[in-house]
Amino acid sequence: MSKGKETKSRILQQAAELFNQQGYAGSSMSDIMRVTGLQKGGIYNHFQSKDDLALQAFEFAIAHIKQHTRSALQNKRYAVERLQAIITVFSSFAENPPIKGGCPLLNTAIESDDTHPALRDRAQQAMNSWLNLIHRIIQTGIEKGEIRSEVNADEIATIIIATLEGAIMMSKLYGDSIHMHRVINHLNQYLETHLKNNS
Repeated sequence: MSKGKETKSRILQQAAELFNQQGYAGSSMSDIMRVTGLQKGGIYNHFQSKDDLALQAFEFAIAHIKQHTRSALQNKRYAVERLQAIITVFSSFAENPPIKGGCPLLNTAIESDDTHPALRDRAQQAMNSWLNLIHRIIQTGIEKGEIRSEVNADEIATIIIATLEGAIMMSKLYGDSIHMHRVINHLNQYLETHLKNNS
């Protein structure tokens, strides 16, 4: 990796963590300079603006999560097993987030709701990617006869993600991962009893 790419990657990592903990609006340019150890010019060598940095830092954080997910899905052949792997990845975000500050998708979705349309669009794209992944796994499971044919893939995708994100929020708010453990137990039981084609 060239020195320029290395510096840019380091800035993205540090900015992603800063934005994820303090929010985009709550992070000033001087905060970014402080965490990166660079002057404004050093940052603007790699990014056109604070907005550009925020969007790329969000993409960096999401790429990190996708990497965790890809690893978790390796060697998982069956639909319910694949869904459980995704649940396990998300569950780790409560205690061991891939980017300091919790789930970047949840944090960004809440913060950018009304204040930053471009960031909100990126958060929507990232969420669509999760919803589509779960939808595809369920549809494939139905086609292979592993999941009951009457299951609504879109409905289940919404339930899984909304439940996991809610558990991350509660675990973070209370500083107690019991909320995440309860949700994991519930979702795993739900998958086994309501989705799995046991006939």
